[in-house]
Amino acid sequence: MPKTTTTDPQYASPVDIATYGPYGPGRGFPQGQGFQRPRYPFRGRIVAGSASGPGIYRAEPGRYHLYISWGCPWAQRTAIVRKLKKLDDIVSVSYVDDERDARGWAFRERRGPDPVNGFTFLAEAYEATEPGFGGHISVPVLWDRQTEKIVSNNFPDITIDLGRAFDTWGDVSLDLYPAEQRGDIDALNERVYETVNNGTYRVAGATTAPEYEELRHRLIGMLEYLDTRLGDRRYLFGGAVTEADIRLWPTLARFDLGYNPLGKISERRLTDFPNLWGYARDLYQIPAFRETTDFDSFSKFGRAAPTFVNGGSWRIEVEPRAADWDAPHGREALG
Repeated sequence: MPKTTTTDPQYASPVDIATYGPYGPGRGFPQGQGFQRPRYPFRGRIVAGSASGPGIYRAEPGRYHLYISWGCPWAQRTAIVRKLKKLDDIVSVSYVDDERDARGWAFRERRGPDPVNGFTFLAEAYEATEPGFGGHISVPVLWDRQTEKIVSNNFPDITIDLGRAFDTWGDVSLDLYPAEQRGDIDALNERVYETVNNGTYRVAGATTAPEYEELRHRLIGMLEYLDTRLGDRRYLFGGAVTEADIRLWPTLARFDLGYNPLGKISERRLTDFPNLWGYARDLYQIPAFRETTDFDSFSKFGRAAPTFVNGGSWRIEVEPRAADWDAPHGREALG
């Protein structure tokens, strides 16, 4: 049977880098090397109906739980879809603490306990799924109460499954991944992932000036392309929010406070791309985006350098910048 919350919440001990060291080495983020994204080995899929097979899970209300972080962009995507599709009472959610040491993500009082298993460290979920697991302890994690194991930690799959498999209970009127647009959405998502989503980390991890300049200019070039694309359409694929917007937006939201000052990416801020900045505000003012956003957690990412970040005198200087996300965006007339 699934575990239940105890009357006394269980919390991890405070972050202690002096004792345990920083998170990263041994978990896929070695120091002094270029950034390489680690593996996400749990790749089960949730489907509607009665399909079965290895790694296939049936959509059911109350069966699944999301472990996520306020600061992680990959995790925020899942929170946004859950809100957009009105799955609040169908898939439960809890948040890990904003900070971590070598022990990985933990449950502490600020963000609350683990309401499903009473774990104090997210590593316990990984250990329960694969005893002796030594890889990256990542969020989001989609947990199955029935088998008491992780379904998936592969973030691209989780949002698609949340957006499609639970229509019996969620908002069927909202199609975030329309069949007729999937090829184009997938193609743009791949470009955005390589240059922007993952590109921010690769710029931060660059070990030579030529690599740094190439990667940062590829990223800036993609922002320029997106700014132009959004000049005559409200969202990336017209007048409706899709999976493409959900994948791009969390990176944009963190750019000026976190990614840019951390990786020293661009002299231009998000606010210097007029269409992209208006688009980002437009999405933020949708409740599902606003209610899953905590800008303070983004700025922490920019202040504490992860182990994969490499310095160099050839990096430009960039300071964090807060912006007015509630300012009118003026994009209502775009289709």
